[in-house]
Amino acid sequence: MSAYELESLVKMLRTGGPDLAAPPPQARENFEAMLADIPIPDDVKFEQAMLGGVPGRWSRTPEAFSDRVLLYLHGGAYVVGSSLGYRALSSALARSAQARGFALDYRLAPEYPFPAAVDDAVAAYRALLAQGASPGSIAIAGDSAGGGLTVALLIAARDAGLPMPAAALAISPWADLACAGATMSTKAAQDPSLNREGLLAMAGLYLTGASPQSALASPLYGNLAGLPPLLIQVGSAEILLDDSIRLAARAAEEDVAVQLEVWPGLPHVWHAFAFQLSEGRDAIAQAGAFMAAQFKKHQEVSA
Repeated sequence: MSAYELESLVKMLRTGGPDLAAPPPQARENFEAMLADIPIPDDVKFEQAMLGGVPGRWSRTPEAFSDRVLLYLHGGAYVVGSSLGYRALSSALARSAQARGFALDYRLAPEYPFPAAVDDAVAAYRALLAQGASPGSIAIAGDSAGGGLTVALLIAARDAGLPMPAAALAISPWADLACAGATMSTKAAQDPSLNREGLLAMAGLYLTGASPQSALASPLYGNLAGLPPLLIQVGSAEILLDDSIRLAARAAEEDVAVQLEVWPGLPHVWHAFAFQLSEGRDAIAQAGAFMAAQFKKHQEVSA
């Protein structure tokens, strides 16, 4: 990573990032406009579809094994974001894992508050299993709110008696909607994307009075026993850094095979800017290698 690459990205985020504090329709439009500028390789094929009654987009690249699936849960504080806007990131991660990808358009707040997003994620996972996908051939991944939702999905699936997938990836996860982490303050000056006040406002729209310490809203407060291998990637220049550190510690306490990667100097979900930031490409490659290794382990066991 060059200093110029990172400086350019941080400047863009500080001056041209979307205003998530705007009314939801405007915030969504601004967010999609920012993501629309991210280039997508010509060899990625997309198809709109339904999974468990929830809309989304399949992605496929030449590297994909037909029996591997990455279920992707996008970020956006549960209020903004879509499978359309996240085509570049979700398909890049699926390519890296040599899997087909499905980016889910779970319902958004405030129109559909908690636990609508969790219900939709579980419905999609159930549908993959019902279609005959082996649990060991499925990985779950998400960024920011989608990173927290990834772990919430695992908790809900486990509690419903569903088999666990091969692996899970949480990128810069928002795992504590109470926003109680120490880095909410200590990293505030460094973070060019997020602030505690804005996150609390989004949490209010999503929770509509539900407790921010509910396990399915803030998995940091949940029982993580029995979850599959988990990779957490976070930048050191994020107010959500402490969410990742505490989530990894919580998982370790419950004997979950967890890897925490803190990338020095990187901002929130830097992976999305892989087209201009070499560290984004590196992080995607490492995440894909982690998921592919877990797929291979399950394949070897079942052989």
